[in-house]
Amino acid sequence: MAQTPTFDKLKVELHVHLDGAIKPETILYYGKKRGISLPADTVEKLQAAIGMDHPLSLPGFLAKFDIYMPVIAGCREAIKRIAYEFVEMKAKERVAYVEVRYSPHLLANSKVKPMPWNQQEGDLTPDEVVYLVCQGLAEGERDFGVKVRSILCCMRHEPDWSLEVVELCKKYRSQNVVAMDLAGDETIPDSSIFPNHVAAYEEAVRSNIHRTVHAGEVGSADVVRKAVEVLKTERVGHGYHTLEDQTLYEQLLKSNMHFEVCPWSSYLTGAWKPETEHAVIRFKNDKANYSLNTDDPLIFKSTLETDYRMTKEKMGFTQEEFQRLNLNAAQSSFLTDTEKRELVELLHKDYGLPPPVWTESHP
Repeated sequence: MAQTPTFDKLKVELHVHLDGAIKPETILYYGKKRGISLPADTVEKLQAAIGMDHPLSLPGFLAKFDIYMPVIAGCREAIKRIAYEFVEMKAKERVAYVEVRYSPHLLANSKVKPMPWNQQEGDLTPDEVVYLVCQGLAEGERDFGVKVRSILCCMRHEPDWSLEVVELCKKYRSQNVVAMDLAGDETIPDSSIFPNHVAAYEEAVRSNIHRTVHAGEVGSADVVRKAVEVLKTERVGHGYHTLEDQTLYEQLLKSNMHFEVCPWSSYLTGAWKPETEHAVIRFKNDKANYSLNTDDPLIFKSTLETDYRMTKEKMGFTQEEFQRLNLNAAQSSFLTDTEKRELVELLHKDYGLPPPVWTESHP
């Protein structure tokens, strides 16, 4: 007998990686089609090779991408298909709106140095990668009725890519690109303030490009501080270690900073130690502004239901809290003010709440 969903209402997801949300069947298909070897030839065995059941370090988790990304990167057909199938996946999870992120450079095989995944030089540039993902997402939005936007990632260990990332955000903002992110290993010393990252974020501010940053997942509260003060981030990806600096945490609470929380991910990457209280419990108790997200559901063998069930069964979350956090996610999304209003009104209707009352200063 199937389990009753923990929260069967419409949801908003703001932190999920496209390259961590690929169907295993699609990986197998392109491995065979392109003649690239994989450690398994069935969905079950591939999931066992890629997926995680027990905590690893963040570098151990990141190594999982080495297994399958060579099959997808550099292939136009595969890149457009994973974008399209991603929207289908989210429709099944009753997601009303999702922001999906990825690094254009990690999917390219031309005009990118160093070449990712030991690929041979090809002719697929980061620019065309964004074009293909935009196409796949738009077709998925049309076919599955999920509103979807995308975020382009700078990578902490490759600052030379960052200025191109912000230019691609500007070029494709009229399609579905709404923001930029800084992702990767935040334990690389001072990687938040590498000059090219800082320059890219300064250009984003000048150009009204929205900004989020992975910070405080496994890194210290100081990484969060730099994301806020130097990179001028509007949201914090994960942000658990913010709690190590109470002054900073109080400041972010006061400014209504949004934390993109990924509970199941934080367990498997070792970002959260189960013997301690999860930061999201503090966020909940303090009525902080946060969302629940899957992060990399392929590797974590999860859906949004996994995160909702975890927080309900292990952390005492209620239906009312699920409603509150999704409404916060809608308000903290990188949609236009008009689109935010429409999304919030849609959620209110689905939750059986009275229509929201808007003020002039409130989107």
